[in-house]
Amino acid sequence: MKSIKMKTIKKQILVRMAFVAFAFVSSITYAQNTKTEKTNQKEGFMFEFTVGGGIISIEDSAGMQTFDKSQGTFVFPDLKLGYMLNEKLAITIAMPGNIYEFQDNDRNFGGFIPSVQYWVKDKWWIHGGIGLAIDSPALYDIKDNVNDDWNFGCAVMASTGYEIYKKKNFALNVQSKLVLGHASLDGDVHRDALIFNVGVGFSWF
Repeated sequence: MKSIKMKTIKKQILVRMAFVAFAFVSSITYAQNTKTEKTNQKEGFMFEFTVGGGIISIEDSAGMQTFDKSQGTFVFPDLKLGYMLNEKLAITIAMPGNIYEFQDNDRNFGGFIPSVQYWVKDKWWIHGGIGLAIDSPALYDIKDNVNDDWNFGCAVMASTGYEIYKKKNFALNVQSKLVLGHASLDGDVHRDALIFNVGVGFSWF
């Protein structure tokens, strides 16, 4: 009973730390953008890929891995496709991906998430959505009957970014992202993931 209570407390601490970090990055980008400087016009289709890293906590209901231990992760792949409805609002499909280690194998926890992106200021945006979680083997580490299972579920994502460089239809941004996902495995087992990333995004409009 005591171990279950400690486990719950550790989960709550981890979630709160991730939200505090997310809020901190958001406040920094807001403070840096007190003056609006319009340098280009966003219209039509948009595409973005992101490179970066962060932390991931994985918990398996089978008891093989728990939230008690976090591990570093690098972003791969992390893509975004969208369409600008106007200068401030876009509908997007986000495809976050994070490599993690599970039982000496590399796996990828990501998703396919319909979402919306809104520019609060000319350079500062917020982005969020809910969609499909995908837990799969890393493409370079697929092993038959060992690391070849694909699992699906639900994921919620929220992110924010600040464009540090803009020229014509290109923008370079720094961003943070929070993803909470749940994937169902065979045998009534599930796997949960809590991910916090920071990275650099390369966008074309």
